[in-house]
Amino acid sequence: MSSIKIVLYFLAGLGVLANMFLLIFYIFIIPSHRHKPVDLISCQLTFVHIIMVLTGWDIWLTDMFELLNIENDIKCKATFYVNRVMRGLSICTTCLLSVFQAVTISPSTSLLAKFKHKLKKYIIYAFFYIWSFNLSFTSNQFFSVGAYTNVSETNQMKVSKYCSHFPMNNIIRGLILTVTTLRDMFLVGVMLTTSTYMVIILFRHQRQCKHLHSISYLRVSPEKRATQTIFLLVVFFVVMYWVDFFISSTSVLLWRYDPVILTVQKFVMNAYPTITPLVQISSDNRIINVLKNLWPKCHQTF
Repeated sequence: MSSIKIVLYFLAGLGVLANMFLLIFYIFIIPSHRHKPVDLISCQLTFVHIIMVLTGWDIWLTDMFELLNIENDIKCKATFYVNRVMRGLSICTTCLLSVFQAVTISPSTSLLAKFKHKLKKYIIYAFFYIWSFNLSFTSNQFFSVGAYTNVSETNQMKVSKYCSHFPMNNIIRGLILTVTTLRDMFLVGVMLTTSTYMVIILFRHQRQCKHLHSISYLRVSPEKRATQTIFLLVVFFVVMYWVDFFISSTSVLLWRYDPVILTVQKFVMNAYPTITPLVQISSDNRIINVLKNLWPKCHQTF
């Protein structure tokens, strides 16, 4: 096994373990504590990232499919479809998280304040729409991806050990790329807008605290900490997502995947779902307090 593949396995393993820990915390620990509407979104984002890492190219499912003796064509279609659905859900859910946090911290005089008490209701509707949209929008993967065949006449673009993209009509390929780009630009634009709004709110709040000179106001509130975390995740996501999108779009337009570029893309694809749970764990006081309470008990047991 090459050193690059070892690093990819390490990143994937770290991402799965961190996300599974976070998911267990959201499912079993948070219901017994005071939970927030954004916790539901974070829970979904964590689940999406687990599946996203598991369906990463040639990291986990390839070996599993070989053990189950499943045909390469079915394996490729299923892996690429699920991974692309999760990729779309990741950007949609991150955007949703940013929007709902902006509504949560908005002042009572803001136009967004009237939506605060209806957040849970809107979350259910939002989940339904983004899942329906991504499941249907990504269905083109069933026709454009399949098992690699060693036939030069088919002009396939090999993207993994067993899988390749099949050539399609230039108009259809351009249409899919255009719609995908417009969707991503809209969602990234919303994320950047809400993030800018949250920065302005935090700046005003910090300026008021300086005038008050109160120790209680100088402490970082849970809402402020959550806002800073989401802002950090949004910035990191935007950078990683557009690097991945640029590599994918360029490769599709040129109809060529360089092995080095493909390896770089694998790192980029696993970076965000791996870093996100680590940032969330380290910045959530509820998780930190639970771990602090468990540590003495575990120490006494051993």
